[in-house]
Amino acid sequence: MPPTSGTSRSVALVTLGCARNDVDSEELAGRLADAGWTLVDDADGADVAVVNTCGFVEQAKKDSIDTVLAAADLKEAGRTKAVVAVGCMAERYGKDLAESLPEADAILGFDSYGDLSSHLEAILHGEKPQSHVPRDRRTLLPLAPAERQAARPVIAEPDLPEGLAPASGPRVVRRRLGSGPWAPVKIAAGCDRRCTFCAIPAFRGSFVSRPAEEVLAETRWLAEQGVKEVFLVSENTTSYGKDLGDLRALEALLPHVAAVEGIERVRVSYLQPAEVRPGLLDALTSTPGVVPYFDLSFQHSSPAVLRRMRRFGGTEPFLALLEQVRERHPQAGIRSNVIVGFPGETEADVDELCSFLERARLDVVGVFGYSDEDGTEAETLDGKLPDEVVAARVDRVTRLVEELVTQRAEERIGEVVEVLVESVVDEDGDPHVVGRAAHQGPDVDGETELDLPAGFVVHVGDLVTARVTGVAGADLLAEPLVRATV
Repeated sequence: MPPTSGTSRSVALVTLGCARNDVDSEELAGRLADAGWTLVDDADGADVAVVNTCGFVEQAKKDSIDTVLAAADLKEAGRTKAVVAVGCMAERYGKDLAESLPEADAILGFDSYGDLSSHLEAILHGEKPQSHVPRDRRTLLPLAPAERQAARPVIAEPDLPEGLAPASGPRVVRRRLGSGPWAPVKIAAGCDRRCTFCAIPAFRGSFVSRPAEEVLAETRWLAEQGVKEVFLVSENTTSYGKDLGDLRALEALLPHVAAVEGIERVRVSYLQPAEVRPGLLDALTSTPGVVPYFDLSFQHSSPAVLRRMRRFGGTEPFLALLEQVRERHPQAGIRSNVIVGFPGETEADVDELCSFLERARLDVVGVFGYSDEDGTEAETLDGKLPDEVVAARVDRVTRLVEELVTQRAEERIGEVVEVLVESVVDEDGDPHVVGRAAHQGPDVDGETELDLPAGFVVHVGDLVTARVTGVAGADLLAEPLVRATV
């Protein structure tokens, strides 16, 4: 229903963190628009600023707090009347965060999402919603994955207005907050893994797959909005289907997503190396429309460190997996993240990690220094390293990664790539065109600048065939081979 005041209210959603948070914000935007709220881009032009926080690592939490504080400052200078924090950090800390961050008018957890409009309206009327006491959300669903689908919460909602729902199939409660040619689609939520350094399962809950018909309905809706590339996201994509009774569900889903009219590229994120099956390798490298892109969560390569992380694998198994990928598709994009300075890590472990990275030839590597996360098993481990040692190891591995990423990019000089155009900016009469090749995931994997010949016209959303001619780190320079459609 519309806001109870009878007056149109405006709301701005400010999103931090990962692509999964982007989806959450767009779902909240859909619910609020359906309830009569006007969506605006900037917090200083809104009655309510809703900050979708990230609670993954210490820096992300700091950024979230800084963003809430910046939004709260607008209450003194602009029209903003209230600032509300939602998202992972709000869910993870709840009442404690509310007490330590009085500048926020409310801290709301995931259970508030279904009726966020009423909460915001109450806040504008001077009420102070009580913040929740955090709990382990893994306890909310059955332990056995096969029993979880029946226990999925169902939120009863009215029909959505035109523009918020697909023509047929399950309704899409989502409103796009951007206009770019790509968009994430959440295919699952939660995680069943017990990595000792990670708190995500406790506040995101157990792993639950979305049924294929929901994923396809949302993909069709996004295509109608002009999206050309969909990015399938979750906390652990390789587990998709475990609660649907089919561990090959992702392989079966991919061709259907790629066949949606208007969708040119499908990309899959966050693959657990220990769960990558031959069939999935085949699907990711041979399904028309699915880009050969492997976001592999290695985290380290020393078996000793991985065991303390409660993870599987090691240098040799990981290299064997990379060989299987490249046997199927030599130009496949492969990225990962690593944690250095984990409790008990030795110099020999770091040496092994560096040796692995030198042999792995990864396109992009994110390097993170270990820090304790509240409530995780790693917080209680012995062998903690001094901050200066962790910082020195981060510096060592980061410098190596920068060199290796540049080398890997240089190996692509001469390759023919398909570039999805994301930005066309006129600079003194010359178009500056930037996009992403198939091996470049959104936001964090670099970009490709197109060096256009005279008279060559492209538009955002075009796929341009080009040859790589130069590099700058992970970024590429490429020249089109075929004239784009005017």
